[in-house]
Amino acid sequence: MRFLTAKGFTLIEIIIIIIVLGIIVAIGFPAYQDLSLEAKKSTCKSSLGQLRGGISIFYSNQAARTGVAVWPDIDSLRTIGVVMQMEIPPNPFQDESRAPDSIVEGITRGVVVGTRGGWAYKPSTGEIWPNTSTTVSGGGCSGPESIDENNW
Repeated sequence: MRFLTAKGFTLIEIIIIIIVLGIIVAIGFPAYQDLSLEAKKSTCKSSLGQLRGGISIFYSNQAARTGVAVWPDIDSLRTIGVVMQMEIPPNPFQDESRAPDSIVEGITRGVVVGTRGGWAYKPSTGEIWPNTSTTVSGGGCSGPESIDENNW
């Protein structure tokens, strides 16, 4: 008599719940990956804007103080308080184990210099860009997507 009044889930009900949760996760996971990628893009563009702004201000200040406008050299860009008032922001597309806040001398925008990552800077023109080139795998029928952040 006690078994007839017992409440609980049957094995079929538990399996249905697991299947429904699996479907929800399968639908939600690609959306999460898209949000994560968009956040990295926004962060990278914001950091790039900060760097470009600091370089432009340095250039303008040099012109006002000395009468000769010059772009900062790479060591000035690395030194806190000369061009940037805080540390160089990290490149969010770069693996943290490879110095995402480093700056290397770049030659041509779109060409990654070495494997260090971070940022590429061309002192002769004041150009700076991400020193990474990211490709993410697509979901479903779409193939890999090239972010091409080193051309921003």
